[in-house]
Amino acid sequence: MIKKTSLTPEKVNSKIVKWLTDYAKNAKSNGFVIGISGGVDSAVTSTLCAQTGLEVLCIEMSIHQAPSQVSRAQEHIKQLKERFPNVKSAISDLTPVFEAFKTAVPEHENTDKMNLSLANTRARLRMSTLYYYAGIHGLLVAGTGNKVEDFGVGFYTKYGDGGVDLSPIADLLKSDVYALGSYLKIPHSILVAPPTDGLFGDDRSDEDQLGASYDELEWAMLQDEAGKTSDDFDNREKEVLTIYKRLNSANQHKMNPIPVCVFTEN
Repeated sequence: MIKKTSLTPEKVNSKIVKWLTDYAKNAKSNGFVIGISGGVDSAVTSTLCAQTGLEVLCIEMSIHQAPSQVSRAQEHIKQLKERFPNVKSAISDLTPVFEAFKTAVPEHENTDKMNLSLANTRARLRMSTLYYYAGIHGLLVAGTGNKVEDFGVGFYTKYGDGGVDLSPIADLLKSDVYALGSYLKIPHSILVAPPTDGLFGDDRSDEDQLGASYDELEWAMLQDEAGKTSDDFDNREKEVLTIYKRLNSANQHKMNPIPVCVFTEN
C-alpha cells in the first residue's frame, strides 16, 4: 500500500541504519559506495550509510555537470567527511568517456530521442563506475531512489541509477526524504534546491521533465491507490492524475521483473 510513513524522522533514521548495517554484515561487505549528485536523495542516503560506521565511499561523477550541482555535491561531501571519519570520497570525471562514447555511435535524425538516449547513457556510465569502485573495495552500491521515482512514475534509468545492490529510501515518499534530510542536517542548499536528475548538463528540474511537482505526484499516487480516476477531479488535479497514470503505465517495464519465456512440461 502506498502511504506516507507514520514514523518520526528519528525512528525512520534508526530503522534504516540498522537495516543497512545488518544487510552489509550478512553480505560480508565492507560498506557502501554512493554516487553524490548534489540532490537530497543522495545526500540523505549517504548520511544514513555513514551512520553504520562501515566504510562509505562517496563518488563525484561529473558529465558536463551544471556548476550548481557540483558545488552542492562538494559541500555535502565535505560536511559528511567532517562528521564521520569512516567516509571517504573520490572523483571520476566521466566527461571524456561520455564524449568518446558519442563518437562511437551514430547520430540520429530524431534529436529528442537521441538526446534522451544519451542522457540515459550518462546514468549507465555512472552505474558502471560505481560498480568498479564497489568491486575493488568490497562495497555495496547503495541506491538513492525514493518511492515516487521508483514505484510511482519510474523516473530513473533502467540499468543506470536503477542498477544498485540495495535501496535504503525506496519506501519513503519524497516528502519523507525531505523530512529525514532536515533531521539529518544535510546542507540547506540541497534542501532548497529544485530536484534535478542532472542528465542533460543544465539546470532543468525534475518538475520540468515530469510536468508535475513531487508533492503533486505524491497526491496522485495516493489517489490512484484509492481507485480514483482523472474523471473524479477537475482542473489541475485532473491534469496531475492524468500525468501520473501516463508515466506509471509507460514505465511498468522498469518496475516489473524482466519477462522470461518459461517452458513447462506438457
